[in-house]
This record gives sequence, C-alpha cells and structure tokens, in this order.
Amino acid sequence: MQRITQLAKQREPFLFVLSYDLKERFVQPLKELDEDIFFKIGHQRNYPQTAREKPYTLKKNPLLFSEYRSSLEKIKEEICKGNSYLLNLTFKTPIETNLSLEEIFTYARAKYKLYFKDEFICFSPEKFIEIEGDTISTYPMKGTIEASVANAKERILANKKEMAEHVMIVDLMRNDLGMVGRDIKVDRFRYIEKIRAGEQELLQVSSKITAQLNSNWRDNLGEILERLLPAGSITGTPKRSTVDIINRVEDYDRGFYTGVFGIFDGDSLYSAVMIRFIEKKDEKLYYKSGGGITIDSDARSEYRELIDKIYLPL
Repeated sequence: MQRITQLAKQREPFLFVLSYDLKERFVQPLKELDEDIFFKIGHQRNYPQTAREKPYTLKKNPLLFSEYRSSLEKIKEEICKGNSYLLNLTFKTPIETNLSLEEIFTYARAKYKLYFKDEFICFSPEKFIEIEGDTISTYPMKGTIEASVANAKERILANKKEMAEHVMIVDLMRNDLGMVGRDIKVDRFRYIEKIRAGEQELLQVSSKITAQLNSNWRDNLGEILERLLPAGSITGTPKRSTVDIINRVEDYDRGFYTGVFGIFDGDSLYSAVMIRFIEKKDEKLYYKSGGGITIDSDARSEYRELIDKIYLPL
C-alpha cells in the first residue's frame, strides 16, 4: 500500500486493483497503464464504446442445491453461536458463452467496469468509497428485487429481512468510516437504484454514508484503504469473526473477486467493489456471485438469488 501513498503524495493519477484478502495488489500510474487493462469508473474510461452486433449465449452450471444448503446451514450455526449476524456467502459457477472476456467487458452496461489482462472482468453496480475535497463517502448496497414484480419498490423496502440486513451493513460501514474519519453521517438511507441484469431490470437498495478526513489524507491514502478493507458489504458483521467464518466455509479462493478497484485522478479518489465478476482459469470461465445470509434466510430463495446474479448486462 506504500505505492498508493507514494503516488497520491505526488498527486500522480493512478489505477489500483486490490484483491479481497489484499495478498494481490496492482498499482500503476495512468500514464504508464498496461495496454491490456481497461476500465470505466463513472464517466471516466480508457477504451472506445462499441455496440454489440451479434447475439450472445450464456449457460450456467451452478452447484447442487444440497451443497448450497449445507454451506448455508453451517453459516446459521455460527450465527446462532453469536459469531456473526450477517455473512456474505459466495460461490464460483462454471459458465459457457460465445463471447470473449474482452467482448463481454466492452458490451456490458455498468457504472464500474474493469478488464484485467484477459484474467478477469467485473461490471459492478456498487461503489466502494469516493473521496472529494476532504469528504469520504461510501455506498453499501444490500437488497435486490426484479423491477417487473408488482409494487417492487414498496415490497423491497417493506421486507423485514432485507431491512435488517441493510441496517447491519450501514452500521458496520459507519463504524469503518469512524476508523479513518470524523463527523460520520448517514446522508441517504435505503434509496433505490435501477440496474440492467441481462434481459431484465433490477432494483437495488443502497445508502450513502459520509465522514470528514484530515486535509492531508492523500499522504496516508494507502493506510486509509487498508483499514477499510475488505469491504463490509461483501463480508458481514462483525467483520473480523465473519471473515474467519468465510475462510472456513467457502471452498474456493475469492482472489480479486469482492476486492476493490479505482482511480486517483491527482486530486480525488473513486472506487468500486468487484462484484458481478467473471474469471478465466485454464481457458474456462467462472462467474463468482453470492448474497447476504442472516438467521432468517431461506435456503431456496438464497440459492435462486445466487443464480439470478449470474448474468451479462448486455
């Protein structure tokens, strides 16, 4: 993380890509960025827009429901013991498509996108943190429903399980921002955003939390990021014990999935959580997805959510 701080001190624009466990870190000045890395962060991008001209296929090969239910029951046992209240359980799913990673990246419609050396892509709807002036903002996202469902907005906002899950994440992120800033505020609570999910639209519930940083935050940017990671929205609460449970229960390495990527433009910082994520291993593609588990979670509906999140926003 010293490289991040060094470049921020120099006001040198750079891209950073950090894995879930921070064991893998990529930091490079934008003026020297490798030719096989493309990004879109908000309105900033380093590649030309191209319209899709051919139809696409997507085949999912998810794990058996019985295997998913077994993992979920282990999580609920830990919740009953008081070791976690909310845990984001994820899996990797083999997929097949007629598109390359670069084609999926180019055509995907998302606010935050990353193509990394033909190793993985993500097309994320979720911001991690923004820092503008001396204000740091984070935008935890919890709660999803198909927009086509009757009274979808009212139903998702009235759902008690979704409300409890969202409140826990907002509380966690308030505490996280309190480690690096002061004057923590929830500026917006449970607002709705609409996103594309393949052929359908989803409503997702987010909140905005802000805090104030010291004016010299750029001189400590690496430390600020390290203290905030991994992101609370993709781990759970309490964070430390929940991460330990994730490491025991999940049967694969998240790698860069659920890590973060972003840019420092010389003055401000913008970043996103790496969800909606496809990885290439030995010429095969794997889609990594998951969802938040609480004591009230229903195994069948959580399993459907895991599979529903496997889509191409084309």
